[in-house]
Amino acid sequence: MKTDFSEQTVEFSQLVLGFSSAALHYLGEGTAGESKQVAKGTNIALARQNIEIIRMLKTKTNGNLNSDETKLIDAVLTDLMLKFHEASKK
Repeated sequence: MKTDFSEQTVEFSQLVLGFSSAALHYLGEGTAGESKQVAKGTNIALARQNIEIIRMLKTKTNGNLNSDETKLIDAVLTDLMLKFHEASKK
């Protein structure tokens, strides 16, 4: 395990996907094979907060992302907003 932070890098996509995973968890999406009834940690407010962080990242990085990063953040936000809307109706 590396302990020297200068040698470790975090890609933008990893950051976006980390917040996305947290949002999905709080929406009760769970892991593969886990039913929504079993999924723990459903919290709409925390899901919204993670989605808003991704939105902020999109705004703050506007014009500084490559095409793959732009496609990723757009796709993640679209997916999360649809899932958030569905979860909010329940």
